[in-house]
Amino acid sequence: MSGKKIRVAVNGYGVIGKRVADAVNLQPDMELAGVGDVVSDYRVRAAVVLGLPIYASLPDKVDEMKAAGIPVRGTLDDLLAQADVVVDCTPKGIGARNLARYREVGIKAVYQGGEKHSLTQHSFVAQANYETALGREATRVVSCNTTSTVRTLIALRAAGLLKKARGVLIRRATDPWESDHSGIMNTVVPEKEIPSHQGPDAQTVAPDLDVVTIAAKAAHTQTHNHYWVVQLTREASREEVLEAFRAAPRIAFIRMSDGIVALNSTIELMKDLGRPRGDMWEVALWEDVLTVNGDEAYYTYQVYNEAIVIPENIDAIRALAGTVELGAESIRMTDEALGIRRDFLAA
Repeated sequence: MSGKKIRVAVNGYGVIGKRVADAVNLQPDMELAGVGDVVSDYRVRAAVVLGLPIYASLPDKVDEMKAAGIPVRGTLDDLLAQADVVVDCTPKGIGARNLARYREVGIKAVYQGGEKHSLTQHSFVAQANYETALGREATRVVSCNTTSTVRTLIALRAAGLLKKARGVLIRRATDPWESDHSGIMNTVVPEKEIPSHQGPDAQTVAPDLDVVTIAAKAAHTQTHNHYWVVQLTREASREEVLEAFRAAPRIAFIRMSDGIVALNSTIELMKDLGRPRGDMWEVALWEDVLTVNGDEAYYTYQVYNEAIVIPENIDAIRALAGTVELGAESIRMTDEALGIRRDFLAA
């Protein structure tokens, strides 16, 4: 694929799929072949307005979508025939059923965190293991919470500071677009197992991490909130820990002193900065909350669940295609195209 743009198909134009499609269109070395879906509601109609090529992910949906006024160009097989890599953004479990289909046509595939690690035998976070995905048949971009866990812990490990980590996750109840028909109200629901799945999931990316997570689901629909207690390899200063985070990609500082005092503050800030859909691709870490006491560090950050995995999907496309060999270079390209920042309010 060297010397030409990577042709990318997106199967599933939902919360993640539409963002991946937009991000692909921003990359200098990629081209969107089209998007596949099975519905004819406002989500796909928005893609029509944006001029995206639309395909029916199931053959028996072609006539139904056309009857609804969707200009369907063909089936998923037609779309896959035009692409080098497919990013599967279908609902949990459907992606696994698509594996045989992708293998049959010989297309490389990026899956999402809703699928199991066993599906691809490889889970992906760019700064941790980009190079191990080079040329593979498929990989799985881990979930939003796992992505943030790996990003922050790998930052500390790269600085030689990480011994073990224990985290508490306050998860949003559901995606915002589903707020009318699912979710919880006026309560907090603890997950019944410790560790929650995010810790073991992080170990599918970096097996040597000593990490345990505990999670609860709260009555809000926008973003997750993490609280971490990390034992360091030695006594360190607060500045050393901050510098480790500063050196890592896709971690951006926010501050209580700037009025960013709650989850809704950051959501508003993303809108003020003109982010598409108000998205935040970075881990937003509270700089002035971070505390270091001897060989222990304590910090909290925010995860925008709908957007944080988008840059990882872009890097995974390059890794499977084998067009960029170094993870740091792919990260640089992706972050430059998206406008990813290290500090949201720095001039």
